[in-house]
Amino acid sequence: MDGDELTPQTPASDLPFGLPASYWFELRDFDPVAIAAALDRPMLILQGGRDYQVTVDDDLSRWRSGPAGRPEVDIRLYDADDHLFFPGDGPSTPAGYEAPQHVDPAVVTDVADRLHAQRS
Repeated sequence: MDGDELTPQTPASDLPFGLPASYWFELRDFDPVAIAAALDRPMLILQGGRDYQVTVDDDLSRWRSGPAGRPEVDIRLYDADDHLFFPGDGPSTPAGYEAPQHVDPAVVTDVADRLHAQRS
């Protein structure tokens, strides 16, 4: 919610997911890249190439310039995947989330490998 039409009095019923205006105001100030960059922790950052909600051009570039470059930060791009890491062809759309699907096996493997490496 970035518009000027949002006020503290905006009813939750008029807002996405029925969440109150206070939530959307707090979200405006939330900067996950800055928070992650300040952490001294290993990170695995995953991005779907077909994601239209969190995009390669607008969002992944911020992650690449934030905590990236540190050896404990690993950024992976899955070109064929959407926001839910469902592989597909062509542009991703909301309708693509409706059909039952499986997460890209490469994503599952990469997360499992990372967790296994962290335990060792």
